[in-house]
Amino acid sequence: MSQGATAQKPALIAYPKQAAFGRVLPKNKIYEHSGANTRLKELFVEQVEQIVWQYKLAPETINLPARPGVPEIQVFSIQLKSTELHEDVLRCIDGAVQFPILFELNQGQGDQAKTRVVAAYKRPSEADASRWVLSSYFTSNWMPAATARTAMPLALDMAHLYSGLLQGLMPLPARPQEALPDWIARIEQAASKRREVEKTQARLAKEKQFNRKVEINATLRQLKTELEQLSR
Repeated sequence: MSQGATAQKPALIAYPKQAAFGRVLPKNKIYEHSGANTRLKELFVEQVEQIVWQYKLAPETINLPARPGVPEIQVFSIQLKSTELHEDVLRCIDGAVQFPILFELNQGQGDQAKTRVVAAYKRPSEADASRWVLSSYFTSNWMPAATARTAMPLALDMAHLYSGLLQGLMPLPARPQEALPDWIARIEQAASKRREVEKTQARLAKEKQFNRKVEINATLRQLKTELEQLSR
């Protein structure tokens, strides 16, 4: 996953019973709608036991009005064969389903069963409304599957609900009055800046010349300051 995160709050949500959908989603349906290549199909076979379309959060099931970009929210439960799931599998499913999705990944059985929640911020493309744009994926930590679930966030409409559901996965808190797209963009900028910091630290460790070390150190200090500003 691109973004590791310690959730700000418990990420396992007790979704309303009236929103339960509970249908197994055949892998071949996803292949059809996403144009999956051989490599992707192999990842599905190796890593995915079963995909269940668990909940359909929509105006008719939870009585919240739709909003542009968030007509509905789907919750998919994926039983894994292995301990990890390649991000391309999630991107493939997201590409096949034209709604925002929250994934609950499950591994193990009985007392050993664990769950983690994963989602990307998904919005219609400004250039082509029929296409969807995905952010990086954000993830909770693995939790015992029996972890107590929290009530769904209170919201006035589907867009606010989507923001509330994503919030528990975010590695950085939102700033006051910060819109969801701006918040996501800042998180992605911070992740990019963090990679720059790590590369610069590696360069500094290898550098032998004193003058170059001084230059790299100055760059590193600047990058760390920028990262700190993005992280607040």
